[in-house]
Amino acid sequence: MPCLIWRILKSCFFNLLGHIHVLNSKDQVHYSCVMEHRNVRFGKGLMLSYEQDDDDQYNAGYDVGSFPKDFGYGPFDQDGDGLPGPLVGEQKPRILLMGLRRSGKSSIQKVVFHKMSPNETLFLESTNKIIKDDISNSSFVQFQIWDFPGQIDFFDPTFDSDMIFGGCGALVFVIDAQDDYTDALNKLHLTVTKAFKVNQGIRFEVFIHKVDGLSDDYKMETQRDIHQRANDDLADSSCDQIHLSFHLTSIYDHSIFEAFSKVVQKLIPQLPTLENLLNILISNSAIEKAFLFDVVSKIYIATDSSPVDMQSYELCCDMIDVVIDVSCIYGLQDDTEAAAFDFQSSSLIKLNNGTILYLREVNKFLALVCILREDNFDRQGIIDYNFLCFREAIQQVFELRNKSQVYVALTTNHHSNVLSNQNTTVNSETQNTALNSAAVQR
Repeated sequence: MPCLIWRILKSCFFNLLGHIHVLNSKDQVHYSCVMEHRNVRFGKGLMLSYEQDDDDQYNAGYDVGSFPKDFGYGPFDQDGDGLPGPLVGEQKPRILLMGLRRSGKSSIQKVVFHKMSPNETLFLESTNKIIKDDISNSSFVQFQIWDFPGQIDFFDPTFDSDMIFGGCGALVFVIDAQDDYTDALNKLHLTVTKAFKVNQGIRFEVFIHKVDGLSDDYKMETQRDIHQRANDDLADSSCDQIHLSFHLTSIYDHSIFEAFSKVVQKLIPQLPTLENLLNILISNSAIEKAFLFDVVSKIYIATDSSPVDMQSYELCCDMIDVVIDVSCIYGLQDDTEAAAFDFQSSSLIKLNNGTILYLREVNKFLALVCILREDNFDRQGIIDYNFLCFREAIQQVFELRNKSQVYVALTTNHHSNVLSNQNTTVNSETQNTALNSAAVQR
């Protein structure tokens, strides 16, 4: 009976049978997972752990980061690695969430960025005011999300279009696919035309939401119908220059994370550089696919140039969940509050089809997840060395962006001071002229 219970527990883990080895040491915890599908006989587990190079070790007394259960977005603590801090609120691009009432805007925000369970979103109250959410993460994932109520009126005199759309990076319009979307399409047309007049640099994204209850054929037909009608409305109003991107989404699967990944990537100026670094990494390490993940939200901020397979992305997302859960359970030390999920953390999951999932931490919020064949993993030393080179390159990108941000801030302050001095000089000359005129009149 105990063996039967243990087999049932293992079958519920990640929908795969797994054998998890945890090795406790004085300084750190390493673990490795060997996964096999439930319809395959469970074999003997393989213990693999990554030993850090001398150059990759932390100094004595280093206070490692942690992933507590309430881990979320907050001030970005670089933990002494020399990377830049978060952007100032005014510098962050904004993502606007708009749509009709009960279309699922708040649910998307809570599930993606606040780790709320999809079932818990059923109890969310309807949004009746603009809710601003500041996402402060790594220097690649920094933006603000503004959740707008569905009943907002663009023709209200109190609605400041210039302020709302002026600093907007992307506008996400959510349409409920399970409801009549005629009114939603009218609101979409009004929204994008109003925003485009104010800011022509906005990226317009349309989430065809709540498609989890629809068949595949009905999903495609709904997307085609919405795509056709939305573009026809723009063409009729001579707004052909407005480009809309459409995504099928649901909070009950990984489609919402993939859709938001594509939205966030468009707001990252360094995206081409990151993609190039990933291409170099996979070409020199015999890796089939690589994702650079934001660990908190499980959205990937960059990937290599090869096409993204949805199943591969889902496996990587599930792997991140496994790593965080196992780290919180087995990575805690008895004599400290810090968890073992830090720069020295790594994970290896072996599937029965000869595929390996390999995760390495880039920093406290970013993780590299690679997919490769088992035959190519016999050169793990080369892969680990290439990863260290990749992480160093990422740090250099951070530093370059930090320098550019400092330069822009100093330049802006300098121009402000010059304009202030010029205004002061003009005001002084005007006052002197007025006094001289008054003296002549007397």
